[in-house]
Amino acid sequence: MYYAFIKAIETGSFTKAAEALGYTQSSISQMVHSLEEELSTTLILRSRSGITLTPDGEEFFPYIKNIYNSHRKLLEKHKEMVGLHSGLIRIGTFSSVSCHWLPVLMKDFKEQYPAVQFELHQGEYTDISNWIKEGSVDFGFVNPNSVSNLTTIPLEEDDMLAVLPAAHPLAAAEKVTLKDLTEGPYILLDEGEISEPLTIFKQHNLEPNIQYRVHDDYSIMSMIEQGLGISILPKLVLSRCPYNIITKEISPVVIRTISLAYQDKKVLPIASKYFIDFIIERYGKTP
Repeated sequence: MYYAFIKAIETGSFTKAAEALGYTQSSISQMVHSLEEELSTTLILRSRSGITLTPDGEEFFPYIKNIYNSHRKLLEKHKEMVGLHSGLIRIGTFSSVSCHWLPVLMKDFKEQYPAVQFELHQGEYTDISNWIKEGSVDFGFVNPNSVSNLTTIPLEEDDMLAVLPAAHPLAAAEKVTLKDLTEGPYILLDEGEISEPLTIFKQHNLEPNIQYRVHDDYSIMSMIEQGLGISILPKLVLSRCPYNIITKEISPVVIRTISLAYQDKKVLPIASKYFIDFIIERYGKTP
């Protein structure tokens, strides 16, 4: 019932929710109606353009998500107690990790636990932190400076590089300075409330000429290839770059820390706990 309500809101339609969950449209509608009766209120407004939350629905929605996520954890705990090492691992991640770390990690982990399934939620640091806290994901990859009230374990320090069009005047320079990167259109990788490049610009009393804010590293690389601007991107995402662009070391050095974050490891599904330990063994060390 709770998941039917959540899926209806996520898809904006009873019909789409029914298709996603394998129910009939009328079954989804009845489950939502039962939830409304239980709470003695109207949660959803129905119209030709779709469905939207009522003011009461907006208030109840995060609590309903918490109930659903807690129920999922209960079922996973039951599997653990009867000795099953299968389950669903839900991870909050950003593009460089999901492209360059997770495919190998998941492949190697599934060789040991082939029945385990993965669900990746891709976003920026603030999204991932919120997903962990509300229980939408079991754990995530973050910048430790961007989270609060979560356990974080550092995995790797990743240099960040200046990224320039191939024909840029600085393309022949050995290194570029932060001041160099303020002279021209700047494309900002939007990572939520914390941005490593903006932090170090501010520390040196500099301000880039931000013309674009983009959530995806690869879109930024394509824009730079077309000469729309310059940027600072993590070395990890640039390691297999398919674009005709130039990368340069920066003076002073800009570094981001990639960390694992979770809320309470003791209550996580066993598959997620195993995978956290697997990642730490590969990339980091427990404090």
